[in-house]
Amino acid sequence: DAKHLVPNKMRDFFCTINLDQEEVFRTQVVEKSLSPYFGEEFYFEIPRTFQWLSFYIYDKSVLQKDLRIGKVSIKKEDLCNYTGKENWFMLQPVDSNSEVQGKVHLELKLNELITDNGSVCQQLVVHIKECHGLPLINGQNCDPYATVSLVGPSRNDQKKTKVKKKTSNPQFNETFYFEVTRSSSYTKKSQFQVEEEDIEKLEVRVDLWNNGNLVQDVFLGEIKVPVKVLKNDSFQAWYLLQPRENGNKSSKSDDLGSLRLNICYTEDCVLPSEYYASLRNLLLKSADVQPISASAAYILSEVCRDKYDAVLPLVRLLLHHHKLVPFVAAVAELDLKDTQEANTIFRGNSLATRCVDEMMKIVGKHYLKVTLKPVIDEICESPKPCEIDPIKLREGDNVEINMENLRYYVDKVFREIVRSSISCPTLMCDVFYSLRHLAAKRFPNDPHVQYSAVSSFVFLRFFAVAVVSPHTFHLRPHHPDAQTSRTLTLISKAIQTLGSWGSLTKSKLSSFKETFMCEFFKTFQEEKFTESVKKFLDDVSSTESKEPSGVSEPVHLKEGEMYKRAQGRTRIGKKNFKKRWFCLTTREFTYHKQQDKEPIFTIPIKNILAVEKLDESSFNKKNMFQVLHGEKPLYIQANNCVEASEWIEALCRVTRCNQKRLSFYHPSAFLNGNWLCCKATMENTEGCARCTADVPADTQIEIDGDRETERIYSLFTINRSKLQKLEEACGSIAVYQGPRKEPDDYSNFTIEDSVATFHTLQQIIDIVEKLNESHEKYQKKRSSSAKYGSEENPIVGKVS
Repeated sequence: DAKHLVPNKMRDFFCTINLDQEEVFRTQVVEKSLSPYFGEEFYFEIPRTFQWLSFYIYDKSVLQKDLRIGKVSIKKEDLCNYTGKENWFMLQPVDSNSEVQGKVHLELKLNELITDNGSVCQQLVVHIKECHGLPLINGQNCDPYATVSLVGPSRNDQKKTKVKKKTSNPQFNETFYFEVTRSSSYTKKSQFQVEEEDIEKLEVRVDLWNNGNLVQDVFLGEIKVPVKVLKNDSFQAWYLLQPRENGNKSSKSDDLGSLRLNICYTEDCVLPSEYYASLRNLLLKSADVQPISASAAYILSEVCRDKYDAVLPLVRLLLHHHKLVPFVAAVAELDLKDTQEANTIFRGNSLATRCVDEMMKIVGKHYLKVTLKPVIDEICESPKPCEIDPIKLREGDNVEINMENLRYYVDKVFREIVRSSISCPTLMCDVFYSLRHLAAKRFPNDPHVQYSAVSSFVFLRFFAVAVVSPHTFHLRPHHPDAQTSRTLTLISKAIQTLGSWGSLTKSKLSSFKETFMCEFFKTFQEEKFTESVKKFLDDVSSTESKEPSGVSEPVHLKEGEMYKRAQGRTRIGKKNFKKRWFCLTTREFTYHKQQDKEPIFTIPIKNILAVEKLDESSFNKKNMFQVLHGEKPLYIQANNCVEASEWIEALCRVTRCNQKRLSFYHPSAFLNGNWLCCKATMENTEGCARCTADVPADTQIEIDGDRETERIYSLFTINRSKLQKLEEACGSIAVYQGPRKEPDDYSNFTIEDSVATFHTLQQIIDIVEKLNESHEKYQKKRSSSAKYGSEENPIVGKVS
């Protein structure tokens, strides 16, 4: 949220998230507010290098261009200082001198020249090769040029490159020459040396500009390189463009307002897969370790301060290798040992419950969408008043009508849920089956506990949570407004209660704190609700195979608005780009004129031969990719780099098993009778570049096993001191012989078998030390041999 925004009157505001100058997400518009509450969450992988993560507050305008009120910009290197915490940031003013992105490739060299009369002068050679990643100007590629200056106390020699049209990656390849020192007699010095006083004061400055033609040129960034760093050597490197030193300094920022953010940024250096073999194998055999508390996976959850840090990579890794169900069963059995009453089963935040929660979020995305999205859309797009709390009723509201509206919505949501068992993913059914039988074994005299074990997850932790936060589960694009949020909260409470009733013999109306909810639920005391829930829980906790009709339904993977190049041939003019709505399922890839309209072009998934990036030079457009199929390539432009990366990855996953996938492709387009990449003149010429390598095999679940293992290694490294404490605890007689006299550092650890736990700890520590050595070797190699701009390192980042 934001507060005290200017201008000091009620306006309509929205916020954007930017990587440097590229917008990747924007919030909904909050109308008529000075302190707008956005309440939106975004999670994304970062597909390219960047300098700044920025947030811009806009004043929405209907007739004119939206006005940028201010911004918060955080350097990549500083993101770790704010991770996992809520922070208020003062908005800074926005001006062109501070809005930069991209990098420039320079080669600098000092030459010694001997004149005809035997005197010597020193010459500076500046070769500006290229730039990469310059920003869009008004949504279009810029027309960049560069000025190259040699600046000193008494000189400012400036030269200029040619303007490059419509590109964010201009190739300049221009060389400029500057005299550095005065001519001196060659015979006076046995060895020429650059005069120190000149070198100390001279610097090369390169400024990038967008040629404005009839309007003012726009500053794109600058770099400064002191001449003294060159000595007598040649030097070339990539330089990140920087803002002007005077950018923002003259502006007041105290009165622009402030923005509250909660940022979580992680960056992992992922080594080749073979480096993780030992740690991966140790984690994957966790379910077979007796007792489970002595396993590597359980120890990971013990040493992490927040269990969620351990649960996310652990669940994804076990899921990726089909080891999750036995592990969940093992930790659930341990959880049940400490459960004394059947009505409190799986109600805490233990390792078992968090693993199941995370599994449902990952595996159940499509299940939620097909079950709840239509009714959630109806509630959000055509809301009816549903407030039944007398204290919160608005003037003119009728509580009886509101109760009827709420009952209508609850009935509809409940009906969709209890009819949805056929769509429940097999993995979820397998986990529920294990939990159900473990609960029945733990409480053999309670006939209902087997149902409450399942309902505590599927109703309380899955459907009810998705109803109250539909934007978090991608059921809605934005956080709903306050009135709709209240309606969803009431529906969620009702769904939780109805789910619980199905696992009990009688209702517990007396347990409600709110009397108005008690009155509402009196209308639900019907046998059919209990029987419907019971049948649903039986179905989703069964290992029997689903009906064939459920399996054959295509799985919806991704949808969104992008631009595609016109497919048809025209006799006059260029082929244009049109905005279309794209939809990807496990069966076909389609585009439509508008959302919810019939497709106007369809490519069966089995016909897709390759999905690859397209060089920007093809159409002078960024974030383009191509879908190769039986006909001409389909060229598509995404709205930003994050969206392009997500679409390419989704299409590659769903098509990776196609038998006729290509091995080679053309990185550029076929235009004007030849391929721009290899200059071949035949349109059916085999590609000139090798297609992208392997992609994850699972079409519904995006998991990189090596990356998750790297994250687990990082957690073990961060919590090395706790590993040692746990090791000491196992070696201490006080831990496993006799009662403890006083609480100590080990009292929170679960140690059932100290010998087995100690053995696993030694393996973990040994593996972590070896991985530390591998990382250190890589970092030394990287720092000693790589200049900025050389080959990309295997580092991946993500932001939420």
